Amino acid sequence: MILREHKERFLQELTAQEQAFFLKTAREAIASKGYRPSEDLFHYCFFMTMKERMKTIRPAGGDGMLRTLLVEGTKDLEDTLKFYIDRLEETKGAEPDPSCRRFIAFFSE
Repeated sequence: MILREHKERFLQELTAQEQAFFLKTAREAIASKGYRPSEDLFHYCFFMTMKERMKTIRPAGGDGMLRTLLVEGTKDLEDTLKFYIDRLEETKGAEPDPSCRRFIAFFSE
């Protein structure tokens, strides 16, 4: 299931605003899509948050190199997200999992 390392990563690598986005994404994934709380869900939410972070980066002037890095980075994130979405789709349930509250609470503490 979810390890302490995941929570440490959540706390260390994400800003408060990104943490809120992560939790919102997790709630929606569990409630709307039927995804089960798991390590895959953590990675899905984490990479969705990274994708959101990438959207806020704006190249100054006409910096072509930064634009290239943003495009390639976004493409890599999309590929990674697709991988986790496929894994989550394989294990999703028809009814909400009761452990979803623990998943959200674990990262909210």
